[in-house]
Amino acid sequence: MNAQPQQNDDRSSESNSLPPAPPPARLLRLPEVIDRVGLRRSAIYQRMSEGRFPKSRSLGPKCAVWVEAEIDQWISEIAKGGS
Repeated sequence: MNAQPQQNDDRSSESNSLPPAPPPARLLRLPEVIDRVGLRRSAIYQRMSEGRFPKSRSLGPKCAVWVEAEIDQWISEIAKGGS
Protein backbone atom coordinates (compact mmCIF):
# COMPACT_ATOMS: atom_id res chain seq x y z
CA MET A 1 0.00 0.00 0.00
CA ASN A 2 1.71 3.13 -1.20
CA ALA A 3 0.05 6.09 0.42
CA GLN A 4 0.97 9.37 -1.18
CA PRO A 5 0.51 12.60 0.70
CA GLN A 6 -2.44 14.63 -0.48
CA GLN A 7 -1.57 17.92 -2.07
CA ASN A 8 -3.70 20.95 -1.66
CA ASP A 9 -4.85 22.23 -5.01
CA ASP A 10 -4.37 26.00 -4.78
CA ARG A 11 -5.44 26.52 -8.39
CA SER A 12 -9.10 26.72 -7.40
CA SER A 13 -8.43 29.83 -5.31
CA GLU A 14 -6.43 31.37 -8.17
CA SER A 15 -9.32 31.01 -10.60
CA ASN A 16 -11.58 32.87 -8.18
CA SER A 17 -9.23 35.86 -8.21
CA LEU A 18 -9.37 36.39 -11.98
CA PRO A 19 -11.19 39.53 -13.07
CA PRO A 20 -14.63 38.92 -14.55
CA ALA A 21 -14.82 38.70 -18.32
CA PRO A 22 -15.95 41.91 -20.01
CA PRO A 23 -19.52 41.93 -21.26
CA PRO A 24 -19.96 41.00 -24.91
CA ALA A 25 -19.88 43.83 -27.43
CA ARG A 26 -23.31 45.32 -27.97
CA LEU A 27 -24.50 46.72 -31.28
CA LEU A 28 -26.70 49.81 -31.45
CA ARG A 29 -29.17 50.73 -34.17
CA LEU A 30 -29.51 54.33 -35.39
CA PRO A 31 -32.44 55.38 -33.14
CA GLU A 32 -30.47 54.43 -30.01
CA VAL A 33 -27.34 56.18 -31.28
CA ILE A 34 -29.41 59.32 -31.93
CA ASP A 35 -30.86 59.13 -28.38
CA ARG A 36 -27.42 58.66 -26.81
CA VAL A 37 -25.49 61.37 -28.65
CA GLY A 38 -28.20 63.96 -29.24
CA LEU A 39 -27.41 64.40 -32.92
CA ARG A 40 -29.71 64.00 -35.89
CA ARG A 41 -29.19 61.29 -38.49
CA SER A 42 -27.74 63.74 -41.00
CA ALA A 43 -25.24 65.12 -38.47
CA ILE A 44 -24.12 61.60 -37.52
CA TYR A 45 -23.50 60.61 -41.14
CA GLN A 46 -21.79 63.95 -41.91
CA ARG A 47 -19.39 63.50 -38.98
CA MET A 48 -18.77 59.87 -39.96
CA SER A 49 -17.71 61.02 -43.45
CA GLU A 50 -15.37 63.59 -41.88
CA GLY A 51 -13.88 60.97 -39.54
CA ARG A 52 -15.23 62.70 -36.43
CA PHE A 53 -17.71 60.00 -35.41
CA PRO A 54 -17.43 56.20 -35.12
CA LYS A 55 -18.11 54.33 -38.35
CA SER A 56 -21.19 52.17 -38.66
CA ARG A 57 -21.04 48.52 -39.62
CA SER A 58 -23.35 47.03 -42.22
CA LEU A 59 -25.24 43.88 -41.27
CA GLY A 60 -27.17 43.88 -44.52
CA PRO A 61 -28.47 46.16 -47.26
CA LYS A 62 -30.77 48.06 -44.88
CA CYS A 63 -29.19 47.44 -41.49
CA ALA A 64 -26.45 49.64 -40.07
CA VAL A 65 -25.18 49.28 -36.50
CA TRP A 66 -22.58 50.94 -34.29
CA VAL A 67 -20.42 49.28 -31.63
CA GLU A 68 -21.62 50.52 -28.24
CA ALA A 69 -18.08 50.79 -26.80
CA GLU A 70 -17.03 53.07 -29.69
CA ILE A 71 -20.05 55.34 -29.11
CA ASP A 72 -19.34 55.43 -25.35
CA GLN A 73 -15.70 56.33 -26.04
CA TRP A 74 -16.75 59.12 -28.43
CA ILE A 75 -19.11 60.51 -25.78
CA SER A 76 -16.29 60.43 -23.19
CA GLU A 77 -13.93 62.29 -25.54
CA ILE A 78 -16.56 64.95 -26.21
CA ALA A 79 -17.17 65.31 -22.48
CA LYS A 80 -13.43 65.82 -21.91
CA GLY A 81 -13.40 68.62 -24.46
CA GLY A 82 -12.11 66.69 -27.49
CA SER A 83 -13.69 66.92 -30.92
